[in-house]
Amino acid sequence: MVTTGATTGEPSGGTESTARVADVLLMFTEGPSALGVSRIARELGLSKAVVHRILQSLAGRELVVLDPATREYRLGPAAAALGARALRDSDLRSAALVLLRQLRDEFGETATLSTPVPHGRVYLDQVTGTHEITMSVELGRRFPLHAGSTGKCMLAFAEAAVIAGVLDAPLEKLTPATIVDPDVLAAELALVRERGFATSAGERQGDAASVAAPVFGLSDEVVGAISVCGPRYRMGEELVGLIAPRVVAVAEHISRRLGATPGAHMRSGTGTNATAAAVATGRT
Repeated sequence: MVTTGATTGEPSGGTESTARVADVLLMFTEGPSALGVSRIARELGLSKAVVHRILQSLAGRELVVLDPATREYRLGPAAAALGARALRDSDLRSAALVLLRQLRDEFGETATLSTPVPHGRVYLDQVTGTHEITMSVELGRRFPLHAGSTGKCMLAFAEAAVIAGVLDAPLEKLTPATIVDPDVLAAELALVRERGFATSAGERQGDAASVAAPVFGLSDEVVGAISVCGPRYRMGEELVGLIAPRVVAVAEHISRRLGATPGAHMRSGTGTNATAAAVATGRT
């Protein structure tokens, strides 16, 4: 039974109180690594008193720690332990890690693994490239689905409601190349479904390019994506054309390990039949 808080500004019940604690913790998954009470309260629409009490409780359990000099909080050792345990126990990560290394060894570029989260996606793992200058991604930080190959390939195969939610909302312009026109993005997603992979050149990070393919789970729902990424000056059309079918094939292999129907990635398109010509005619 949900009871009503007796004090103004207090959560109205256990469920709302738990949701507020979760919302505060999730604030640390994007943006700056350290946050103050005022910013959290402003962005979540809560009173400073409520936010302060939540942070005090989290700090008491080492989920966050306070920097006494700046009076800002950052994630603590207990949060790091939770994240490490989640990564260790992730079926998706276990199924993908060896294959990510194979992709890295084959092309010399960084191979990554991502999964969708509410209102975006996060990198779960990466195997960095072998070149002297190579790409590195930020694990655990939430990024939007409309920017970059990894987000687009997961969005393209997401449920219709998820796609509609992204297309109907303002699209943040992360770089000059980010797609912010919903009609252009819808056409891009259709192309991704047709060929089974997505490409990006500077859409999320200006100097980076990537190729990504979706990974499906037991119910043939999209549960993640793998990508190969590198500096734009190396990731030209020729290399992208070589990488694309391999990324699709590896994503299909991971999907089978997770119990997806063979060929799930081809249900709406040509999948591994996509050629370098398809890359050249799309957004690269």
